[in-house]
Amino acid sequence: MSEKKTLIIINRHYPPNPGITGESAWDLAKYLIEKHHIEVHVVNMKGSDDGGGQIREPVGIIHSLSSIYEGKNKFLRLVAGFFDGYFLIQKAEKVDIDSPIICMTSPPLLPFWASLFLREKKWALWSMDLFPEAFVAIGMISEKNFLYRWILNKTYQNPPQKLIALGKKQAKFIRKKITVHTPQLANGMNITILPCGVIFHQTYESQLPEWRKMDSHLIEEKTYFGYCGNLNDAHNENFLIEFIKAFNPAKHHLILALYGKKAEKVLEIAKNRAGITILTNVPRSQLNFIDVHLVSLLSKYTHLMIPSKAVSAVAAGGAILFCGSEESDNWDMLQEAAWLINEQQDLSNQIRHYLESLTKENLADKKKNAQKLNINLQKMVVDAYEEIAEFVIK
Repeated sequence: MSEKKTLIIINRHYPPNPGITGESAWDLAKYLIEKHHIEVHVVNMKGSDDGGGQIREPVGIIHSLSSIYEGKNKFLRLVAGFFDGYFLIQKAEKVDIDSPIICMTSPPLLPFWASLFLREKKWALWSMDLFPEAFVAIGMISEKNFLYRWILNKTYQNPPQKLIALGKKQAKFIRKKITVHTPQLANGMNITILPCGVIFHQTYESQLPEWRKMDSHLIEEKTYFGYCGNLNDAHNENFLIEFIKAFNPAKHHLILALYGKKAEKVLEIAKNRAGITILTNVPRSQLNFIDVHLVSLLSKYTHLMIPSKAVSAVAAGGAILFCGSEESDNWDMLQEAAWLINEQQDLSNQIRHYLESLTKENLADKKKNAQKLNINLQKMVVDAYEEIAEFVIK
């Protein structure tokens, strides 16, 4: 009888926490357990997180740690996150010294600790959000700061045996950083592309949710737009504010399910406006009832973060109105089902022109393209999961 294969996944979040990174880890774990009978261990932090994901029943063998600080003070949370990453890596090494490890990127400096302590291990980096680079984009620290440069160098100094990236452009971006320290990996790095937002074990509801029933009696049904998810430093709140000002409630309806740093400002503007429904959450299983998903990513965060909501939108058969860079993997992979808003140009004029020129016919074309793209996305996910299984088994 062959020896049982095991895998350890490290991430701050994991179900029943609804965060997308934990939900993605859950989906991979479920596939590997059911398809390849791999014993999956997950090392995570206790606690909950705001998230637009679906609450899942955890799978695998869970090893949960408590954070050293769980209060609201931002500085203390940052410090705690730094040390939480250390404790997660240390715990993973104790679970099974011989098992391969997939290290994700939450807490923010988790890959820094992985690079320091997993150099003798077989491990893969699953790159969701890239830190410490995002700290520079936020304006928290200067790119020339000695501490930043030291942490950045250490993060990429001992590269993983495998990179699991969210798109081809992000993979190229990370490989360039790694090859500064390991030039021989320039052309031979083991890379898997796994878009975030496609859940293999996902079903969608067929009955209209309450928030969609309100206009179902109309002869000509309205077009439903939605911004469902995080609205934080990396996202463009002005794009959403200008959309709220421009859309026509006689023809359009807007669903807002926001959380994050910038959410309160937008929700205050949206409050009591006609044609807007504010929800705490839209389950992934109901995303198929939104026609056009609003997605934004400030250009300075391109490759550092890739909004999963864009991929989730297409996976649910919806179109995208994307405010971000053409260099983003979101646009690179999904442009056939999307329209682009340029953040460097007047947002109000672009959004107004888009809404005035939007027709049922071109919306239907974009949604048909989304269905075709979804077939490709589903194949990409299965192919990626098989490549990861091979990495674990070999």
